[in-house]
Amino acid sequence: MISAKDTIDGAAKALRLLEAFSPERQRLNATLAAERAQLSRAAARRHLLTLAHLGYLESDADGYYWLTPRVLRFAGIYLASARLPRLVQPALNRLALQTGLTFSVAVAADEALGAQTSAVAIIARSAQPALDRATAMAHGLHLGARPALHTTSTGRILLAQLSPAALRLWLDANAQPGALARMTAHTLTTAHSLRQAISAARTLDAAFVREENELGVQALAIPLRNASGRCTAALNVVASTAAVERETLSNEVLPLMRAEAQSLAPLL
Repeated sequence: MISAKDTIDGAAKALRLLEAFSPERQRLNATLAAERAQLSRAAARRHLLTLAHLGYLESDADGYYWLTPRVLRFAGIYLASARLPRLVQPALNRLALQTGLTFSVAVAADEALGAQTSAVAIIARSAQPALDRATAMAHGLHLGARPALHTTSTGRILLAQLSPAALRLWLDANAQPGALARMTAHTLTTAHSLRQAISAARTLDAAFVREENELGVQALAIPLRNASGRCTAALNVVASTAAVERETLSNEVLPLMRAEAQSLAPLL
């Protein structure tokens, strides 16, 4: 366990500022950045200026900042060196070639899934050149994307691995009335509906989500477990609702995914 006295507060603040940028908030001024990173405006401004000086941000005359491609250096290093993306990539490519669909692997966006975790992080994706347009344009398919836990099949399968007590804490922290974003009319946003869906995912050892994150898009996920049975990530497939029937995913694609998951278990 790392003690707070051994950490550098300034580095932590700078990283919080970088994490404050999102697809919904691509440009931030000092006031907005301070609010999102929970800093004073003066501290946020100094850190924004420092990050801009180092090349991680650009700015305009109105005082707004946005990320530069330099931040991709960290993601590139992770994807090139981390063990899990390299282990699962061949399996994802095999599944894509067998089915013509898009597959990915996601983990909790935080180091450990807990009450404060609200998103998953996509760390590997199948290399599939010929996708139907609806699937190719599906939101959040790119590497490094952080879609919400409650709207995605990967998020739901990861939540299904929590103990009842830990799941209760997550729901208490995140599923208060009006707290969870409603991406579409089909998005589950209440503690009761999510608990039922997570319970079903735990029973089936698979999670199916249809048009909760984006209209016209459905997804199916299963856990990736290591040799001792601990879930380390989630494997999912994404498909257009117009092009693929749910029964096809359940009857034809799911067995292929389970076979790949079983072959990966000794390596994880």
